[in-house]
Amino acid sequence: MPILTRDDVREKLKHIPEWREERGEIVRMLTFPNFASSMDFVNAVAGKAEAAGHHPDIDIRYNKVRLALVSHDAGGLTQRDFDLAGAIEDILRTF
Repeated sequence: MPILTRDDVREKLKHIPEWREERGEIVRMLTFPNFASSMDFVNAVAGKAEAAGHHPDIDIRYNKVRLALVSHDAGGLTQRDFDLAGAIEDILRTF
């Protein structure tokens, strides 16, 4: 899958405004009511990620979750990262 240009990344981020580019990744920070909610969300993301064969870097700090996406195998951001970010946004609509 081809690496996206900076202009492509900026354009795609307009469709997922809660995400931002940070050091070559797209990143989303979330806060949940408690640890259990954080884990429920992360487990839902894990299911989508596994099905897509593309896995975010996840950092959990009690009720705060940081997700970072980059296509390591491609060496940068690809459409696959934005597809998974969109799927994660769909998950969030259920929380």
